[in-house]
Amino acid sequence: MQPPPAAAPNRRTSRLPRGARRLQLLRAAQDVFVAQGFHAAAMDDIADRAGVSKPVLYQHFPGKRELYLALLEEHVSELADRVGEAMGATDDNRERVDAAVGAYFDFIDAEGEAFRLVFESDLRNDADVRAIVDRGTGVCVDAIAEVIAADTGADPERALLIAAGLTGLAETSARWWLPRKGTVSRDEAVALMSALAWRGISGFPRIDGGSLPH
Repeated sequence: MQPPPAAAPNRRTSRLPRGARRLQLLRAAQDVFVAQGFHAAAMDDIADRAGVSKPVLYQHFPGKRELYLALLEEHVSELADRVGEAMGATDDNRERVDAAVGAYFDFIDAEGEAFRLVFESDLRNDADVRAIVDRGTGVCVDAIAEVIAADTGADPERALLIAAGLTGLAETSARWWLPRKGTVSRDEAVALMSALAWRGISGFPRIDGGSLPH
């Protein structure tokens, strides 16, 4: 008598609490989206990466777009938190500039390359994606502008413009540095960029009549 056929391997992972399962799916989706981009990625790929069936994936996210938006929200909030913490960690403005630039470098250099979802998305023309990224950028700019306005007396629009320039410098230089970090260390790159920014920002007069301390 022939032995019964071997059972197919069970692809499903052990049962997890809903929050832990959601986190697992987001991490798997991040790997797939970063590697393939939104348009080329498939829910099958994400389910395979997570080791779950597609029905399990759909229990948490109704579609690929919703999964992408949830992941984007997470990482935009992470960057905003990094910048907010940098502004609140010290009263020394020179250190604040260094910390703000460092926040962008650390976000872009983080494991998993989540920054690509925020700054290099192939879904950037989607209105919801733009809204999430713009909202996160706005939070970062507002946090920096608040400090600039308080210390220099600059009106809100000018403080926002200066803050936008600092965040743009930090983001662009960090993305430029990432594939070249073998030649310039993170600390040296942050020091160079924050020194460049500080030479400009420190030239604005303080509200108490002096210049910002060098």
